[in-house]
Amino acid sequence: MATRIQVILDAAERERFRRQAEREGLSLSAWLRLAGRERLGATRRRSIATRGELRAFWKERDRAEPGREPDWEEHREVIGRSLRSGSSGT
Repeated sequence: MATRIQVILDAAERERFRRQAEREGLSLSAWLRLAGRERLGATRRRSIATRGELRAFWKERDRAEPGREPDWEEHREVIGRSLRSGSSGT
């Protein structure tokens, strides 16, 4: 059973959404439902059940945040400088 909801939009926002929905061949209602589902999918947490999934997760994180993680001694030096100066240096 479908349920209706009311979404408050200003006229300009509604028109931008409607035009985009039209470009994608959807009704405004269908476009908003799809946008909501995509948002839910993007925020859903994945469970990691195998070592392979864990390795894939860390490879994905490395691609998303390239660079080298500082070692513990580097962290300690930053903490020490921050304590001495009252500033984090960032």
